Amino acid sequence: MEITANNPNRKSWLQVAQGCDFPIQNIPFGVFITKDDIITIGTRIGEYAIDLGAFHQLGYFNGIPLTDDIFMQDSLNDFIDDGRMTWRLVRNRIAEIFDINNTTLKDNKSHRDVIIFDVNEVEMLSPVDVGDFTDFFSSKAHAKNISKMFNLQNNSKEQNWLHMPLGYNERASSVVVSGTSIRRPYGQTLPADGLNPVFGPSNKLDMEVEMAFITTSANNFGDRILVNEAEEFIFGMVLLNDWSTRDVQKWESKPLGPFLSKSFASTISPWIVTLDALEPYRCKSAKQENLLPYLQLNTPKNTFDIKLNTFLETENGDLNLLSDSNFNNLYWSIAQQLAHQTVNGCNVRSGDLFGSGTISGKEEKSFGSLLELCWNEEKPITLKDGTKRTYLEDGDNVIIRGYCENEHGRIGFGKCTGKILPAIKYNLQ
Repeated sequence: MEITANNPNRKSWLQVAQGCDFPIQNIPFGVFITKDDIITIGTRIGEYAIDLGAFHQLGYFNGIPLTDDIFMQDSLNDFIDDGRMTWRLVRNRIAEIFDINNTTLKDNKSHRDVIIFDVNEVEMLSPVDVGDFTDFFSSKAHAKNISKMFNLQNNSKEQNWLHMPLGYNERASSVVVSGTSIRRPYGQTLPADGLNPVFGPSNKLDMEVEMAFITTSANNFGDRILVNEAEEFIFGMVLLNDWSTRDVQKWESKPLGPFLSKSFASTISPWIVTLDALEPYRCKSAKQENLLPYLQLNTPKNTFDIKLNTFLETENGDLNLLSDSNFNNLYWSIAQQLAHQTVNGCNVRSGDLFGSGTISGKEEKSFGSLLELCWNEEKPITLKDGTKRTYLEDGDNVIIRGYCENEHGRIGFGKCTGKILPAIKYNLQ
């Protein structure tokens, strides 16, 4: 089926500013509370949030096989479970109704009043009920940086990294939507000159610039997903800040992987941009050799040109650009990640979240974590106000933005933000 929603020449009768992340070619999906305290599934065009529950009830999806309450829920899980054909039909219909040449809704004020809201008047919620959360380690530059920094060149991780996308299971319960403040977490750390661990707030709180994809129910328990079919089961993508506490991580990651250092919070952007919308921004993925057959892809264009800018906003309002990276810096594609996750028979479900791992490029300015940007505290960053950072301080607000732009136009993800709050004061005696 043709993706008519992606027509680069289409314009909307809703006003869309030049350079906006959400032109009519985007049509992302999210969940929000309206000014009337109604939770609904919606989409966005320009600075307008569109209530798809009301849109559906008023007959604008007639002819598309949808249940009556599909958009009157507090998560996108059931809609995602309907599969790619339904997603495409819905996006195409929304694009058709909001096309500048279609007056069906445009000239119906009573319908517009219950369907269309100022996006600043709605409260965004988490778009999915995350059942499982896998975090991969898919950036070659990031892997090399960590190996150099901690002298891991001869570690077994270096030997297996080029053969499979490494990952580990994270906590789904602590995935929060953009705008949620992050409390500085507690944990055990080992002082540099100490023999025994201490307990207290982390002093090395870090961000991780990532993206994540979200799946539909894709395979039965015991079955696997083939790598060249994997994208059929991926609904879309969000920005992800997978916060880390490096001091806690250093102490607890011997011999196992991160635990408390990663499970306290992960922030996602509220609007899911579909793979269909990203199709015009495909680009060549990394050159790979000596892959086992189950990870071999048939085509070279297996990733997307998504520019990622990360800012640190200080309490005085200064915006400091920390990182200028790109999703195409990843070595392992999302199709390979999903195929590897399921090759052992692991089943995935609607709403499952798969993080890319820190996205770092070859250049220093493209590193995706403070651990790398400050090179393990050897090179502190000087901010606009003259203060320095190696790790995040209370009051810092981290903002990740992502967008695609080429001759087809521009679409984006909005932003993924989280402000650091002081640790809760406990009696540690």
